Amino acid sequence: MSSESDSDLIFKALAHRRRREILDLLKEAPRTTGMLCETFTDMDRCTVMQHLKVLEEADLVIAKKEGRERWNHLNSLPIKQIHDRWISAYAGHALSILDRLKSDLEG
Repeated sequence: MSSESDSDLIFKALAHRRRREILDLLKEAPRTTGMLCETFTDMDRCTVMQHLKVLEEADLVIAKKEGRERWNHLNSLPIKQIHDRWISAYAGHALSILDRLKSDLEG
């Protein structure tokens, strides 16, 4: 594996619009690679598989082979960890600033 941290791999994976679209689809239900290829008609199978590889390396997608089909499942835990580490901390800071502003305006 490369020297990139887990967070770097997740942010890299989430940076591309198509990969976010794939995750949105997998949030609804697991899909085979073929089903994903049928959804993204403007991309060839190789490109879809390259996007899936980036998502797998970031642990955002878990692939399970069943017979001849490869089922792709969303793993939302890394996104929750990013939320807990980055988003909630910054949201809490923003809320405290708004609360302070409200107090200052009220008096």
